[in-house]
This record gives sequence, C-alpha cells and structure tokens, in this order.
Amino acid sequence: MTTAFVHDVPASRVIFENGSLARVGEEVARLGASRVLLVCADSESALGDRIVEDLGDQVVARFVDVAMHVPVPIARRAVALSQQSRADCVVTIGGGSSTGMAKFVARETGLPILAVPTTYAGSEMTSIWGHTEGQRKMTGRDPVVLPRVVIYDPTLTLSLPIHISAASAMNALAHLVEGLYSPGVSPMLFLQAEEGVRALVDALPRVIDDPGDLQARGDALYGAWLGGWILGTTSMGLHHKICHVLGGMFDLDHAATHSAVLPHVTAYNAQMAPNAMQALERAMSFAQGPCGIPAVALWEFAVRIQAPTSLEELGFPLSAVDEVAQSVVNAAIVNPRPVDVEGVRRIILAAYEGGKP
Repeated sequence: MTTAFVHDVPASRVIFENGSLARVGEEVARLGASRVLLVCADSESALGDRIVEDLGDQVVARFVDVAMHVPVPIARRAVALSQQSRADCVVTIGGGSSTGMAKFVARETGLPILAVPTTYAGSEMTSIWGHTEGQRKMTGRDPVVLPRVVIYDPTLTLSLPIHISAASAMNALAHLVEGLYSPGVSPMLFLQAEEGVRALVDALPRVIDDPGDLQARGDALYGAWLGGWILGTTSMGLHHKICHVLGGMFDLDHAATHSAVLPHVTAYNAQMAPNAMQALERAMSFAQGPCGIPAVALWEFAVRIQAPTSLEELGFPLSAVDEVAQSVVNAAIVNPRPVDVEGVRRIILAAYEGGKP
C-alpha cells in the first residue's frame, strides 16, 4: 500500500525559456500592475537596467540594498520605498537574497511578486519567508510571499561565477535531498525530487568544465526549479535548521553553508530514511555512474564541482559548536532520525573539518 501523504501544491506561473527576461513587461501587465518596485542588488545592476529600459516609467522605484539573510532594518527600508512610490507589484531579479527582500515587502504590503532568479537558490518557488533580527534568523510560510510569476532565463546564469554556481547548486540539492525524506511526501513529489537530483548532478560538472555551455546551464536551472518546488511543497528538516541557525548567528554565506553541511546530515539520517537514500543513489548513479554511499557521493560531488566542504573555511568559530547544537535542538525539528545535542554536535564538527562522511 502507498504510504499516506498530503499533496498540496501552491500554484505559480512559470516561464522557462532562453531570452525570457524580455517577457517581464507583458507578465507585469498580465498581473494587472503598472507601478513596479524593482528589487535588484548592485551586482545585478546591468540586468536591472534592462528591465528599466523595457518597462520605462512603470518602474517607479528601485531598491538595491539587498543583503544576505534579509536583515530587518534594511528590509523595512524596502517596505517604506514601496509605500512611498505607491508600487503595485514587486519585480525581483537576482539570487535568494533579492527574492527574500521582495518577500519581506510582500508580507508587509500584500504586493504580488514577479521573480527572475539568476542563481539556483530556489526560493522563488516557495511561500517560505526568512529574515534576521539581531543574531536570530526566523522563517515561516505565508502564501502571500509566493511569487505569482517566475521567469527562468538560462542565459542569465551564463555569467554566474563558478564558485557561486557550485555552492548554489549544493543549496538546490539540499532542498531535493530533504524533500525525499520529508514526512508525508507524495509519490509525485518524490519522483520530482529524484529527477531534480539527477538533473543537477548531471549538469553541474558540465557547467564547471565549460561555464558558457548554455545547455548545461539550462539543465542546472531546471534541476534548481525542481529543488525550489520541492522546498515549497514539503517540510524542512535538520539540515535546513542547522543552516538557518549558522546563517543567522554568524552571517555565513547561505549557499556555501548548505554545501558544507549537507553530506553530514545525509549520513546522520541515512539509516532512518532508506527509501530516500535509494532514490538518491539511483539519481546520482544515473548521472555519474555507480556512486556507492549517498552521503559520501554528495561530498565527492561537492569536491568535483569545487563547492565548499568546510565550515572552518567559511569562518565558523569552533567555540560556538555547543551553542549552535542547543539552538537547533530547541527548535523541535521534524526529522527522520531523532535530534539530540550530541548528534548535532557531531554533524557540525564533521562539517567544520570538511572531510569525507
């Protein structure tokens, strides 16, 4: 008998096509909007300029102070700008930080979001919001922050640096791996998660070997789309909680933290999630050939694509291990294997050292 599940998939309009950035204007009109707040970091200013050129005076304000983990004082300035400019929608272009800033605005104002992702973060496909106040990162779900339209244009990822491509792909893999063992994951989402792993593991080595390979970039973005969808429709477990605590407390790079932690949480959960491990092994073997133990294969994959494998390299202070472990356990996470302080300590120490699980 099929395991019990709940299949509840929020709807977004998704456009996936080379050159589809040119469709932002028509999609804004389709939303019934005409006064755009553009959220776009300085690092993506050239792409922001293209949107301004296409939309003209429909862009009534532009917010560039995008920051990782969405610090509340900065995000409030974005909300104020949206209100002062009387914006009726938010267009965001960039990585997860830009999407997160747009979500803060949407949550405070109810404005619809049109998202144009340029990395593999996946948050554009979710109703998950997150922000940081002090040293604490808070997350939750609210349907109002789910972008109404997502435009995936693989050509926009051609200039994504190799190190960001690699870490961002590991972030997307984390969404897929946790989705495979999420409680109550539906059969359809399970298959989509496995397919996402296959796509990413197949595409990223090709991206690393030839960053200008548009087919490889498109395949990677396809896998990341599935990763975002899975993240948005299943629950987050121990892996994501560890990364959120580390990010909020120490301002560590979000994607790089996922990369360093994922193999070790996978090893921790392996015996309690056999179906997920079998799917992970199938997907990685299909793309790379026989992979052996999935947790080890994930670590070897990170090494292959030059993604971070060590929290020490990211600046995490070893003296904070106990504090982080306790904070994670206090969150009462739903996870295949029971979570205790000693278990989390072992995971963080292993990720700090960065060795093979």
